Amino acid sequence: MHMQLLNNDRVVIFDRTDFGKSNLSLPNGKCRHNPKEQALKVDCTAHSAEYDVATNSFRALFVQTDVWCSSGAVFPDGRLIQTGGFNDGDRSVRIFKPCTGCDWQEIDNGLAARRWYATNHILPDGRQIVIGGRGQFNYEFYPKSGGAAQTYSLPFLAQTNDKNIENNLYPFVFLNVDGNLFIFSNNRAILFDYAKNKIVKTYPEIPGGDPRCYPSTGSAVLLPMKNLQARFVEAEVLVCGGAPKGSFTQANKGKFVGALNTCARIKITDQNPRWTMETMPTARVMGDMILLPNGNVLIINGAAAGTAGWELGRNPVLSPVVYRPDNAVGSRFESQNPTTIPRMYHSTAILLRDGRVLVGGSNPHVGYEFKSNVLFPTELRLEAFYPSYWTHNFPICVLKLCHLLPKPSLNRAKA
Repeated sequence: MHMQLLNNDRVVIFDRTDFGKSNLSLPNGKCRHNPKEQALKVDCTAHSAEYDVATNSFRALFVQTDVWCSSGAVFPDGRLIQTGGFNDGDRSVRIFKPCTGCDWQEIDNGLAARRWYATNHILPDGRQIVIGGRGQFNYEFYPKSGGAAQTYSLPFLAQTNDKNIENNLYPFVFLNVDGNLFIFSNNRAILFDYAKNKIVKTYPEIPGGDPRCYPSTGSAVLLPMKNLQARFVEAEVLVCGGAPKGSFTQANKGKFVGALNTCARIKITDQNPRWTMETMPTARVMGDMILLPNGNVLIINGAAAGTAGWELGRNPVLSPVVYRPDNAVGSRFESQNPTTIPRMYHSTAILLRDGRVLVGGSNPHVGYEFKSNVLFPTELRLEAFYPSYWTHNFPICVLKLCHLLPKPSLNRAKA
């Protein structure tokens, strides 16, 4: 499941189209006709919705191609650009404008290569760079300069690809203060000049060498920068969680290895950068990291064992953790009040304008599974997590998308 807050205080939510019918009908009798769709060739239900935070309501949106494990970023003008996906959507570019009544616009073959599990990042010139994806050891730009549909080789992605496992998908990408890109894949990183297609710096491997990218999914943030007017501005990256080597293979055999309980922090602007290791209160894989307005980092969602993938996670981590980067080592982590809802594979979280964190998703199954006897049923409820600058944490259910996916009717609750 994907969520993105736009500048009109609306959240765009979307998920894969090949699960079959949802319970949210498209308006005015509209239907999606897609002969390439693997589930329904004609589908009159929605697989995307716009959530209005202020009114706690939603409306159906029309997405034509499969957005499963696509990637995207927001343009400076506020438009959401979502690229790639699965099946007929792997080369699509989808555009959503933050305006009243607007809907998705799609560009077929807008990408030069198929992109599934890629990463997008906005660049200083307003373009987006699209990096990697399954079987793609390269990158490209959107929009294309002069209409050129070109890819550029990035062997680093092949070098960090574990055979039959990968661990190089959805790489972590951050823009450094010098204009180059910090790209982290598997268990190590480079500083990359994308304009010259040149590696500027190779960072050391994270101590222990365990993977942190999909399917051994950890998460990462660029920590808030300070003294922006100084002659030399430092930039630090924090990578947390993941799964030990071999966990994906073991999980596919029914053995669920405990997730990583470490975070690794590095000053990417140092001449001789080194990783500093820290220990979280709880091991976590498939977690999400959110920068909060007060400069702290929220670590939320995920599991304590297994990996990402269908049926491959166990032991949901219900308690979020706040990381305070300015505290002394050993006093940076603080556990928060727990939720009661497991947020496993395909869950997500985003920061809202009022400082709350919207949490949603979780479906570790190949299809929709709502029966109570199923381990971690498909989850439809959205929650609002209140950081400590509010008076409480969980649980406030802001909306139950009872019509977005097939499930017996649920009642709404106001925020």
